[in-house]
Amino acid sequence: MSKLKAIIPVAGAGTRLRPFTYTQPKALIPIAGKPIISYIIDDLKSQGIKDLLFIVGYFGEKIVDYVKENYPDLNTEFVFQAKREGIGQAVFLVKEFIQPKDELIIVLGDSLIEITPDFYKAYKSSIAIKKVKDPYNFGVVELGADDHIVRFVEKPKIPKSNLALAGLYKIVETDLLFSILDKYEKDGIRTEGEFQLTDVLNEMLKQGVSFDLVTAEQWLDVGNGEVLLNSNALLLKKYGGFIAATAKIENSVIVEPVYIAENCELLNSIVGPNVSLGENSKIHHSIIENGIMGSYSKLDTMKLSEFVIGSDSTLKGASQTITVGDNTEIDFSK
Repeated sequence: MSKLKAIIPVAGAGTRLRPFTYTQPKALIPIAGKPIISYIIDDLKSQGIKDLLFIVGYFGEKIVDYVKENYPDLNTEFVFQAKREGIGQAVFLVKEFIQPKDELIIVLGDSLIEITPDFYKAYKSSIAIKKVKDPYNFGVVELGADDHIVRFVEKPKIPKSNLALAGLYKIVETDLLFSILDKYEKDGIRTEGEFQLTDVLNEMLKQGVSFDLVTAEQWLDVGNGEVLLNSNALLLKKYGGFIAATAKIENSVIVEPVYIAENCELLNSIVGPNVSLGENSKIHHSIIENGIMGSYSKLDTMKLSEFVIGSDSTLKGASQTITVGDNTEIDFSK
């Protein structure tokens, strides 16, 4: 019996999000109070998908622990990608868990996508797309005069299209997909040193596969700090924020939306809008807006906007736009 299974590559080192990814994988960085990966898993669960295959690498054990602890009801498998050589290679690594009649959802672990639920129920192979201003940073699809797909191109130097691949695919022709993946792996076929999924999709096109293109209603590519903050604001607005009952708020003003986790302490401060605080954070004598702060961190006499601060960090006495990793202490008052 066939199943709809999801493949989620999360092996990347997240270099564009350093210093935060020096101590944790990108997939576990919190946005609006939840790790990135939890939004992806929750979306898949809402579509009835319970079989999830994760390709892990950098700090992979933390992802394994998080998923097993928070989603014990799902059927999960974890495969380690020792050498990262592209999304095509990542998909190939889970071959042993795929049956010939299974259909696949491939969703990249740094793509938060809103799309019609019909995408998951489609009888044809389908690909999520979105128009972008900088197509040279993404895989793109090129269309012919009659809007049929001509080819897929990975990060084109001279883009002929602004239709970016949004990191979400449904594959119905699973046998053909893995037949091509197997050939590429055996023959060492690479583009600029990587086993590109776009090359495999082009080969499927040549062999007669017809893909539907579905425009994503919203796509957040949370691969860098700027998008991280924009995503935080959008998700807080969408879900309405949260203030834990255990939060201690004294002589302070909250400008919603905000996410204030368990056991936070706000004293003589103004917090928000668009601020997410991890558990046990402390904000004293400060004014902050548009930012993310990790757990067990503290601000004292600060005025901050557009900031990202890791966990277990302390900042005191300044007005800045700032990015601070985990386990840091900075005193601007000296």
